[in-house]
Amino acid sequence: MRLLLLADTHLPKRAKALPDEVWRAAGSADVVVHAGDWVDVELLDQLQAHSARLIGVVGNNDGPPLRERLPEIARAELEGLRLSVIHETGTANGRENRCRRWFPDTDVLVFGHSHILWDTVTPGGLRLLNPGSPTDRRRQPYCTYMTAEISGGHLGEVVLHRLPPRR
Repeated sequence: MRLLLLADTHLPKRAKALPDEVWRAAGSADVVVHAGDWVDVELLDQLQAHSARLIGVVGNNDGPPLRERLPEIARAELEGLRLSVIHETGTANGRENRCRRWFPDTDVLVFGHSHILWDTVTPGGLRLLNPGSPTDRRRQPYCTYMTAEISGGHLGEVVLHRLPPRR
């Protein structure tokens, strides 16, 4: 099972559209995961139409139209892997312990908010992933997203994709 991991797209404030590379990845993924801060409900509609399956949550910059359609926390079982998605996990300091307490029955937690890449594993085995942002790099050197594979209930290789600078 192929996953596309996104967060913090902030459309159309930070970019007019998702990069073509991200749309191609969405089209070939079995599941698209978006960890909030969509900003415009139109992107939700477009990703739902373009994706085999979409799992998304709201972020702190998402207004009432998105809040009516998306949860704050999403949970799914994908081929035996227990996935959770949330927008914000708090400060980096203490994140692993905090998330382990909040999500004791989760194998992989995808989150956003900071636009800062994150890939760690807690002492209990919870994998924490923040794919950054494909449209708003903030203080990061690149706009980014992640892809991953699930096989036999386990998360396989997670690949970070750096996008070229926008013109």
